[in-house]
Amino acid sequence: MRNRAAGRRVVDWAAQIHGRDLEIVREDPGRRGFQVQPKRWAAERTLSWLASHRRLARDYETSPAHSETMICRAMIGIMLRRFTRKGPASRPGPRPLTRFAAS
Repeated sequence: MRNRAAGRRVVDWAAQIHGRDLEIVREDPGRRGFQVQPKRWAAERTLSWLASHRRLARDYETSPAHSETMICRAMIGIMLRRFTRKGPASRPGPRPLTRFAAS
């Protein structure tokens, strides 16, 4: 029950301080196997984009303001790449295996 009370406090804090609605998505206790949680994928996807930046892979910053600046800088880079690309996003296909001759 303690986790639910803490969750309620976070929801109230987000509403009072930031004026935002926060929804906590909980796992269905009877669920078996993998099931996509609503809207959770959007947050996880964004965090994975940010984690791909070397400076954000670990918590190197000493002040929260500096951490926030590095996150903004990383998101600006992500958005600039998206705005300037010529076509839809694509991944390179598998590269063929090559053998190197022994010297």
